[in-house]
Amino acid sequence: MKILQTFLILFFCIALQAQSSIEEYLNNIPDIQYKKITTPYNGFTSFELKVKQPIDHKNPNKGSFTQKVYLNHKGFNDITVMATEGYSMARNRMYEPTMILKANQVEVEHRFFGNSIPENKDWKYLTLEQATADLHNIRTLLGEIYKNDWVSTGVSKGGQTTIAYRFFYPKDVTVSMPYVAPLNNSIEDKRIYKFLKKVGTKECRKKIFAYQKKLLKNKKKILPLLKWYAKGGDQQFNYHSLEQAFEYGVLEYPFSFWQYGTSCSSIPEKSASVDEMVEHFIDVVGISFYNDKDVAFYGPHYYQASTQLGYYGFETKKFKKYIKALPSNPNASFPPNKMKLTYDPTYNDAVSKWLKKHGDRFIYIYGEIDTWSATRVPESDKVDAEWFLLDGRHHSDANIRNFNPEEKARLKKALDKWLGISL
Repeated sequence: MKILQTFLILFFCIALQAQSSIEEYLNNIPDIQYKKITTPYNGFTSFELKVKQPIDHKNPNKGSFTQKVYLNHKGFNDITVMATEGYSMARNRMYEPTMILKANQVEVEHRFFGNSIPENKDWKYLTLEQATADLHNIRTLLGEIYKNDWVSTGVSKGGQTTIAYRFFYPKDVTVSMPYVAPLNNSIEDKRIYKFLKKVGTKECRKKIFAYQKKLLKNKKKILPLLKWYAKGGDQQFNYHSLEQAFEYGVLEYPFSFWQYGTSCSSIPEKSASVDEMVEHFIDVVGISFYNDKDVAFYGPHYYQASTQLGYYGFETKKFKKYIKALPSNPNASFPPNKMKLTYDPTYNDAVSKWLKKHGDRFIYIYGEIDTWSATRVPESDKVDAEWFLLDGRHHSDANIRNFNPEEKARLKKALDKWLGISL
């Protein structure tokens, strides 16, 4: 018993020493404020950081803002995973690569989101160049603590950030692991349309179309129900009218249906009541996404989609008779204050060419039925990278825990080779 007690005391002292050491390091790094937070993860000491960032990295005299970062410290000699968020961070969470590699983790909130918004929100500074410069600055500061290899990862828009970060700062990380990350080629990437015409079975696609059409034909009955639904949820519709929100939702339906792996058997039958139709509509798409609060929350995302990242639109030819409230060529991007923006293909063209020839040590993970897989990074035999397109998986379950044995073996082989480890 005494031996066990001695061991526990020794272990506790070592843990305290490690904790003291990381805090001591953080104390000595300029432009970082921190506070210790509770962690649900065994073996980690967690902190919330506030990192001072220039609004314009090319001209620091234009002012600064603080960027929110979660640091989960495991060990000074371990690999460090940088999680490149595409949006705000609601909570401290652990990513798959962190757990697989038994690594430290640095999760960074994207500029102009959440708590990382400059007081003077000048939209011209919301660019991939500026956002990845934020990441590079954090990598440089914390690189004084963590000398081992760094790996970057992100999901969806965060995966797009992972790709952009590696493009602009190819030496910052050894391996990049973007999940379900699109590489769109325009503000209306038409590969989406081709995908939606082929995904799933012909019977399911017919059922989807029939349901969309029936929704639109019953618009007069449905809108009053949605009005009460919106009122109950305290949702306001000024950016879009309620009718516009409904029509957008109907057009969005197949995109969301496949993106999140909805079952074809859940689509209401022809004999379904209006109430049943509306209930399913709200479950899959609904109108909440188009209310003023959500449009404002995703405003920075829409800004980036409209200027650099590209996005998607909607084909309306089959519904021309029923679409009354939307423009003739509606797009899914809704910029802040309805500002007129111009998509610039410069970044997309450059990163697409770079990935084909220089995108080594990337691991791309996509779901086969996820709509965003339509605009995935194309495979190239000129680079040392791995692509995983998971059978039957959608946007939320395209992850490593759902790999089959062959895929797990291929992943292990690549990480072992690139990081010089043995998983």
